Amino acid sequence: MNEFAFFSAPRAEDALRKKQRDGSRFLAGGTTLIDLMKCDVEKPTQLIDITQLPEMNQISFDAGVLRVGALARMSDLENHPDCRTLAPAIYDSLWQAASPQLRNMATIGGNLLQRTRCVYFRDPHTFSACNKRNPGSGCASRDGINGNHAILGTSESCIAVYPGDLAVALTAFDAEVIVRNASQRERRIPIEYFYRLPGDTPHLEHDLAADELIVAVELRQVPALRHSHYLKVRDRSSYEFATASAAVGIELDGDRIRDLHIALGGVATKPWRARSVEEALRGQRFDEQTLRQAAERVTEDAEILPQTKHKKLLAPRVIARALMKAGGMA
Repeated sequence: MNEFAFFSAPRAEDALRKKQRDGSRFLAGGTTLIDLMKCDVEKPTQLIDITQLPEMNQISFDAGVLRVGALARMSDLENHPDCRTLAPAIYDSLWQAASPQLRNMATIGGNLLQRTRCVYFRDPHTFSACNKRNPGSGCASRDGINGNHAILGTSESCIAVYPGDLAVALTAFDAEVIVRNASQRERRIPIEYFYRLPGDTPHLEHDLAADELIVAVELRQVPALRHSHYLKVRDRSSYEFATASAAVGIELDGDRIRDLHIALGGVATKPWRARSVEEALRGQRFDEQTLRQAAERVTEDAEILPQTKHKKLLAPRVIARALMKAGGMA
């Protein structure tokens, strides 16, 4: 780990002013950044401690809007008395995301910014070819071990899968990421567009400027959020990343689907909104055959490599199973 300076920011404006220095990084829970520093992927010259910013740790379920401060811990939101009943998909994505120890440390803002677990990205001493870490060097995973990599949103430059859970649930329900810059100007970014596709620039992962800080996340409490579910398929039931996951919410009108929300995790380079499936199901009868047929649409444009064939099968199945659970069929 490299040497670095340390600054504890008493106010957000102080943190943002310091962040304009090259090589600076914000530090909150540190569950991602410190890991990356240990393996020499991240080499900041200065860490800016933002854990003492009190205005950024509140959680509210008021006026039909869920607002979560970026410094709220994952366990804070998970244990909020309204989370499990008003936003079950959010709750499910939290408790399945990591160990209790990590959830007690990791912040909401930091969780959204976590980086891929691709071994070629995280081991710079063994693998030099990683466009996400070393732009223009190539993508070692394309011809290497890639069974848990992406089949959606890939490019010739990168197939690394987005690893998180919470962002998938937030994407399903049209959350907005609220950011603030050094001039104290705020902007709202729909989370679906907050994450960038890799294209030719996989090292640019977010629509977040160098002088911006995530301050909160908001989403409307639509009726489908109350009838929602997050299904995570993984190699083991304990702390593990998703092989495929689905965050869904559904609003029924009798036996017809009035509204629904679907996003996938574990199979794409970013949290993946399954809009083609939503369009196919809206207004249709709520039955297993209809759900399974429509869910197949999600992989129509998938790039399948020899080691990722199983994900083409899993992705539609987790969508259908999650929808049946959310709609009371299973």
